[in-house]
Amino acid sequence: MMLRRLVIPTGRYGRHILLCADQSKPKCAPREITVPAWTALKDRLDELGLARGEDCVYRSKVNCLRVCDRGPIAVVYPEGTWYHSVSGEVLERIVTEHLRDGRPVEEYVFARNPLPMAPSPESAASEVAVPEPDPA
Repeated sequence: MMLRRLVIPTGRYGRHILLCADQSKPKCAPREITVPAWTALKDRLDELGLARGEDCVYRSKVNCLRVCDRGPIAVVYPEGTWYHSVSGEVLERIVTEHLRDGRPVEEYVFARNPLPMAPSPESAASEVAVPEPDPA
């Protein structure tokens, strides 16, 4: 069995933001708000140098975070900080104050659900070896 390395393309990340955007059935906010918010998030992380390198911010566009009110909704891990109204100026504040500077933007936080434990050095690696699929 051949082993092949899978690599997280950004490097080891310190935070991960998941943003409800471009949903198949928009409920928390219309696409006219969520799609520009997603684009702004990607652009600002790049502009601030947070998108790559050690302790970068990993971003994921998700279809639904199951909080269908006052969206777009986002959650930042490992802190598990949940935000409402994540577009425009609010998004800019989350990017600069929380993702860059480590201070949550309290007036838009509606829940906290931190990860239960710090990652072990093995799980924190930015690459692992996985078996190659059978060429069947």
